[in-house]
Amino acid sequence: MPRETRPENLPPAAAPWLLLVHQLPPKPAYLRVKVWRRLQGLGAVSVKNSVYVLPTSEQTREDFQWLLREIEHGGGEGMVCEASLVDGLSDQEVRGLFDAARDTDYALITKELRSLTAVLKRRGARGKDAELTPQIAKLRRRLAEIGDIDFFSATGRLTVEGLLSEIETRLANEPPLKQEADMVKQPPPDLKGKTWVTRQGVHIDRIACAWLIRRFIDPDARFKFVSAKSYDGNPGEVRFDMFKAEFTHEGDKCTFEVMLDRVGLKDAALRAVAEIVHDIDLKDGKYAREQAAGIAHVIEGICMTQQDDMARIERGSTLFDDTYEYFKKKRGR
Repeated sequence: MPRETRPENLPPAAAPWLLLVHQLPPKPAYLRVKVWRRLQGLGAVSVKNSVYVLPTSEQTREDFQWLLREIEHGGGEGMVCEASLVDGLSDQEVRGLFDAARDTDYALITKELRSLTAVLKRRGARGKDAELTPQIAKLRRRLAEIGDIDFFSATGRLTVEGLLSEIETRLANEPPLKQEADMVKQPPPDLKGKTWVTRQGVHIDRIACAWLIRRFIDPDARFKFVSAKSYDGNPGEVRFDMFKAEFTHEGDKCTFEVMLDRVGLKDAALRAVAEIVHDIDLKDGKYAREQAAGIAHVIEGICMTQQDDMARIERGSTLFDDTYEYFKKKRGR
């Protein structure tokens, strides 16, 4: 049975997508800018000229109806309708448009956070820094605003959360990864026989983590894929690469790197794989691994052709097996 990609609050019979099709008069010019800004604020994505889409829910329907009213008052016209197919795109492709838009938003916050991290490392934190604390609060508010329109939990949020937590810890003059963070993120003592839970629509970091789990932690590990932004694990479950997970982004480390560190895997070939995953997932060029571009293209191809998450993991695992063996043999020469 295919997994549901719609928000959980949708009625079962509702079409997954809500469309706003509109036409604006040439004047006044400010109306076009106003409508565009409102669409951005709602998190809508464009699928065609003057055609915007949102996932169907009572809230998004109301948002589009109010915007349509503004358009009509400005002399324009349009309509709001539900659709199961959007301009020849699959549900997965439409969802990808939303994730790409939110990842762009998260990337802007990430850039600012990395600049703040560099400042802290140069001069050291001084308690509740009078200059940096308001900036962090502002970025927290911006993160919350983006989160409200992040309908499908774009990966970029994990990077932002990790960097924010690291900076806030430094500003509080606390050692990193202590206190409450440890209680949430410390791995269980025995990781065998667990069900590993992550978000639907796995990509580079989650595929790599699943490969690592199956090959080096528990070859019989089971996987479960959930649509919720936040998921409270059940007994026998371990969450990874998702909000409040036992294994997720920390500071500027992707989940694969965190998992390597916390499980205690010291293999140099695995560290090389981790650097590739980092460069692809965080897009910061930290390790400048020459193999990253090629592997990123292969992963994109897997995700484009495989909608099922386990199929992606199986195909990706073959890629990571070969990549790991390459670095292992290269080091032994």
